[in-house]
This record gives sequence, structure tokens and C-alpha cells, in this order.
Amino acid sequence: MSESQTPTFRPEIAKRPGVDLPKAVVQGTASAMPPSSASSKSDHTADPKVLLIGREISLNGQITACDKVIVEGKVEAQLTDSRFVEVSESGQFKGSAEVEEAEIRGRFEGRLSVRGRLLIRGSGKVTGEIAYGQIEIECGGEISGTVQTVAAGSRSSSTSAAAE
Repeated sequence: MSESQTPTFRPEIAKRPGVDLPKAVVQGTASAMPPSSASSKSDHTADPKVLLIGREISLNGQITACDKVIVEGKVEAQLTDSRFVEVSESGQFKGSAEVEEAEIRGRFEGRLSVRGRLLIRGSGKVTGEIAYGQIEIECGGEISGTVQTVAAGSRSSSTSAAAE
């Protein structure tokens, strides 16, 4: 029988409907890492690593090892080892990103390398050094800067463009 136990405070954080938040710690460096080996499962691929930067949130630093990064706020960062980046209409991304696929509805400024498909929606604006495997630009979408294609892991041809 113990005299007194200190109660433990465990805050509950509300989740956005339909969005599973990552098991990542966001600090100067954001990294969505699998759970520790103490609770290791044989298959970590079933749990996608998603990082959501919500509206009115600013993030500076380096983001690595995410399956999907969703930007609704402001980000100044280097994004590497990630599969997909989505910049919403309210989102702004400044810096560099190397991904498999990207969908831009807001603003992207910097160096963007997309090995697969780059989709710029009607409200999207991409400026800087852009490399892509495939590109689709909806009516109203903008792209400007140095634009080049990526062929099977290497950059093959380059073109300067300023399209609206």
C-alpha cells in the first residue's frame, strides 16, 4: 500500500477528421521514424508516415523519411527521402524538395525535383529550379524558372520556361 502517487498528466490532442497524424516529433528537424525496436513489428509499411503542417503553422528545418507531407501553413525547409508532397491552397513552401510525386495548389519557391508526376493545380504557382518526370498544369496554374525533365534517375534535357 503506497501513501501517495503523483498523478500523471496526459493531454489529449484532437485529431482532424479523416487524417491520421504521424508518429513523428517535429522540432528543428522533423522526421517520421518508425516506432522503437522495443515495440517492433515485422511490417512497418502498413503504417504510412504522414506529416501535416496545418494552417497558421510555420516550420523551419529539415524534413526526412515521410511517405506524405501536407503543407497547409508556411514551410522553409529541405525535404528529402519522401514520396509525396502536397501544398494546399493556403500552403507556402520555400526551400528544396526531392520527391516521387508532387501536387501544388498553393505556392512553391525554390528547388523542386519530382522523379514522377508533378501536378500544378489551377491555384498553384511554382517558381525556381524545377525538374520532373511528367508534368500536368491545370488552367490557371503557373510555373516559372529553370525547368528540366528527369529521365530514369538522371537529368536529361533542360529548358528555360515562364508559363502561365
